[in-house]
Amino acid sequence: MPHTGSCLCGAARYSFDTPVTQAGACHCSMCRKWSGGIGLAVEVASDGLSIDQGDTIKVYKSSEWGERAFCGACGSSLWFRLVAPGPQHGTYYLNMGGLDDTDGISLAMEMFIDAKPKGYALEGDHQRITAAEFYAMIEADIAKTT
Repeated sequence: MPHTGSCLCGAARYSFDTPVTQAGACHCSMCRKWSGGIGLAVEVASDGLSIDQGDTIKVYKSSEWGERAFCGACGSSLWFRLVAPGPQHGTYYLNMGGLDDTDGISLAMEMFIDAKPKGYALEGDHQRITAAEFYAMIEADIAKTT
């Protein structure tokens, strides 16, 4: 069964067939500012996303290794896409808030746990990594292509 999602106004719509059961939470300052809180996302391979309606989609290159898409009409955050070289190049991280159905998706990881504001904590037994551990993973992926 395909998954579907959209922005708040419905002008940007997407779908994907990849089975999704896990989500990640990011506490980095960029994700917090971009999402208005915790960045919650599901991973979809670079060739797995279909843009069904995309005339309003805008892309912002937020770092050397990533870009963020949003709806130019309503401002909804849509996804983060990894553009750094390596095996994860092109991978989409779709904001969970845009998915039409999130049943069966559980939290598997928190990233930038050392940047998390002290005012909240996510429950559960899942992986938690620091900013240094995250950057080491990105660097290892880039090194695989050189």
